[in-house]
Amino acid sequence: MSVSNASVGRASSPGLDIAVVLAGMGAIVGGTFAVAGEIDGWRWLHWVCKPLTTLLILWLALRAAPVVSPRYRRWIVAGIVFSLAGDVFLMLPQDAFVQGLVSFLLAHVCFIVGMLGDSRFAERPWGMLACLAYGAFNLWALWPSLPAALHLPVVVYVLVLAAMGGQAVVRARRHAADVLTGSAQWSMVGALVFMVSDTLLAWDRFRFVIPLSTVWVLATYYTALWCLARSVRGSR
Repeated sequence: MSVSNASVGRASSPGLDIAVVLAGMGAIVGGTFAVAGEIDGWRWLHWVCKPLTTLLILWLALRAAPVVSPRYRRWIVAGIVFSLAGDVFLMLPQDAFVQGLVSFLLAHVCFIVGMLGDSRFAERPWGMLACLAYGAFNLWALWPSLPAALHLPVVVYVLVLAAMGGQAVVRARRHAADVLTGSAQWSMVGALVFMVSDTLLAWDRFRFVIPLSTVWVLATYYTALWCLARSVRGSR
C-alpha cells in the first residue's frame, strides 16, 4: 500500500498527542483538587479540560490517515461523540448518572458496529465469554449496593460493555496476522482498558471509596479512547 507524504504527515501527530496528555492532566488535577459541592477554580479546570480532552481525541480520529476504512472511522467517531456527551452529563452539578450511562451505552454500541465491519460477532467466542464473565462477576459483586432503580439500566450497560470488549478481542484474534493487525490490537487494548475504567468508576460510586479515584478513572478512560481513536489509522 502506497501512502502520500501528506497522509504520512497526518498519521504522525505528536503535537496532538501531547495536547491530549496535557488536557487530560488538567481534567485529572482539576477533578482531584476540586472541593466537593463547590464551584471553585479547580472545578472549572476540570469542566474545561474533561470535554476538551475527548474533543482532542475525536480530532485525532478524524484526521487519521490512511484509515482502516471510512466505515470503521465513522462508527469509532460516533462512539467518541457519544462518550463526549457522557462526559458532560457525568460532570454536571446535578445528578445525571442515567443520562451519562445511556450516552456511554450508545458509544459502546457504535464501537461494536464499527468492529463488525471486518469481523463477525463472537466468531471466536472465548474472548467474548471471558469478557462477559468479567462483567457478570462485577455485576454480582456490586448488586447489593446498587439502587433498585438502576438494576435494569446497569445490567443492560454491563452486557453491552462486555460485548464491546469481547468483540474487540474477537477482532484482534481474527486479524492476528494480516493488514488489520495493528488496528485490531489498538482497538482491543482500548476496549479492555475501557472496561477497567468503568469498573473503577462503578466500584468507587457504589461499593467503596477508591483513593485518588479521579486519577485512575480518567487516566484509564482517556487511554482507552486514545487507543480506539488510534485504531482508525491503517497500516502505512
